[in-house]
Amino acid sequence: MYTARKKILKAKDVEPTEFEESVAQAFFDLGNSNQDLKSDLNDLYINSAIQIDVSGGRKAVVIHVPYRLRKAFRKVYVKLVRELEKKFSGKDVILIATRRILRPPKKGSAVQRPRSRTLTAVHEAMLEDIVLPAEIVGKRTRYRIDGSKIMKVYLDPKERNNTEYKLETFSAVYRKLAGKDVVFEFPVTEA
Repeated sequence: MYTARKKILKAKDVEPTEFEESVAQAFFDLGNSNQDLKSDLNDLYINSAIQIDVSGGRKAVVIHVPYRLRKAFRKVYVKLVRELEKKFSGKDVILIATRRILRPPKKGSAVQRPRSRTLTAVHEAMLEDIVLPAEIVGKRTRYRIDGSKIMKVYLDPKERNNTEYKLETFSAVYRKLAGKDVVFEFPVTEA
């Protein structure tokens, strides 16, 4: 297990949970056994992993990767997710970059926080990470009579075959991580 420990680096020397160690072990095994991913996974590691319940008894594995490694993960995203879903049979795998939200600066403070560290920007970026490899082509916020909000997110129809079975998982993961209700759909094309 010592070699798999190199695939998970937690902040402030926190010990990884048993589930996180199993995900790190799967990463390590993929790096050793799969020739396509071997060179790509050499320098990659994860921050944490959690398991989320999706309706219908299904589960999703959400893996947090370091922000600075997100581009390297995106290069091998499709292959990596396919292989990890084989290892964790019956579970959808989602990779999300770890981002930090900073509170607004105090009155009179000369320090400005970057736009990328606001709550809104982090939630938008998280939404884009969740729906990979599909792209978001439109968003609508619907306000109900009782005052509740629901956001409709339209995904690129080109990736329909790869992502259609995961739409429910996307909603459950975003609701758990951001606390917002989202419905994922594909736009209706008129002939």
